[in-house]
Amino acid sequence: MTKGPDKKIRVLVVDDSTFMCKVLQEIINSDPQMEVVGQGRDGREAVALAASLRPDVITMDINMPHVDGLQATEQIMSLNPCPIVIVSSESREGATSTLRALELGAIDFVPKPSSGIDLDMRNVREDLNRKLKLAAKVRVVRTATLAKLPAPHAPVAQAGGAGRLHGSGKIPMIAIAASTGGPAAVMRVISALPQDLPGAVFAVLHMPATFTKQFAVQLAEISPLAVKEAQMNEAPQPGTVYICPGSHHLRLSSTGKITLDSGARIEGYRPCADVAFESIAAYARALTLAVVLTGMGNDAAKGVKAVKAAGGRVFAQDESTSTIFGMPAEAIKSGAVDEVLRLDEIGPAIARHVVKLDRLTPAEVR
Repeated sequence: MTKGPDKKIRVLVVDDSTFMCKVLQEIINSDPQMEVVGQGRDGREAVALAASLRPDVITMDINMPHVDGLQATEQIMSLNPCPIVIVSSESREGATSTLRALELGAIDFVPKPSSGIDLDMRNVREDLNRKLKLAAKVRVVRTATLAKLPAPHAPVAQAGGAGRLHGSGKIPMIAIAASTGGPAAVMRVISALPQDLPGAVFAVLHMPATFTKQFAVQLAEISPLAVKEAQMNEAPQPGTVYICPGSHHLRLSSTGKITLDSGARIEGYRPCADVAFESIAAYARALTLAVVLTGMGNDAAKGVKAVKAAGGRVFAQDESTSTIFGMPAEAIKSGAVDEVLRLDEIGPAIARHVVKLDRLTPAEVR
């Protein structure tokens, strides 16, 4: 929603603690660009107030009586979509519940301040207000719940077994990049892939290290393919999804082994999709398929050029189904994108293309 020069961002605060509501209200109202327009004490009130107040953004606690923050997030994102920022003490540990909220469509999270002392307030204030302003700019879309995801055995294009390795030991490599809105989008894409996909899938998400390991566990629950967090020196296997650890950059070596680098951020990102795409393309050449999903920023825009130059193919998520049409838009601007697809079209499109890759001759792969 576009704000006029004098119009404040309207925030709904949801927390069962009267004290914490007061703390959050003080933090938010201290910013001249925002104002708290309502407070909910549990998930039921959150759903009702989201419908009646139509706020620009919501802060949502997770542990609340009656209806918790996860249930409220799911209902709001299904009925009256609104940007939601999770504000929870559980976010400190990268808890399963916070990740689940992101999968349900929450935009971001902030660890809840543990007390009202001045130092604690200052530390939280900047992070919370920055994320609320960013979230308020997001054009939200209704998100599907995991219950609505296709079952792992759902019929899709059959990929034809374990792959022929093309006489060189190489298999198709599918590299996926995502940021804001990424957990839910990646789950939609992976759940639509065939169980016998003859390629390896790499997912690079802008997530903290504490979240990627748990995300791999939760993705495995609904994925037809094996899912794991990538490890150093692994040889990628067909039918497996490798989640890049949030603390490392992922690359493929010249021999096709996974390498992990805990070095500094690259262009502001760690993990950086550009470096993953570039190294995968350098190894797999025409057997590379890059997919750019929802996210803020321009990561992957350089990487897709490398994929295209190596003879690979590039898909990008369309604007109508993206939580934030930043990364896909930048990829499209690069001129390297072959197809712009709705989110639910991407999984089947990957399956169809990998069938074609599996039929390439060794000469076509080089």
